[in-house]
Amino acid sequence: MTSAWGVASETGPALFAGTAFTLFGAALLVWTAARRTRGKPVAATTTVRPATAAALTAAFGGAFLGYGLWQLSAL
Repeated sequence: MTSAWGVASETGPALFAGTAFTLFGAALLVWTAARRTRGKPVAATTTVRPATAAALTAAFGGAFLGYGLWQLSAL
């Protein structure tokens, strides 16, 4: 189904989701790198080791970034 502007009605939500996932993933990776280079913990907890928290945060940041880029490439 097309809208009044001649584009598919799924393009808008897909563009929004792709942009949101990409920005969140990139911000999470930048934040993790900034925390690690300053020597500060990524997670403020005593039950998770700092290396484990940094690895999981980087993995999820990369996953969000990859998924967002995949969403945008599918448009």
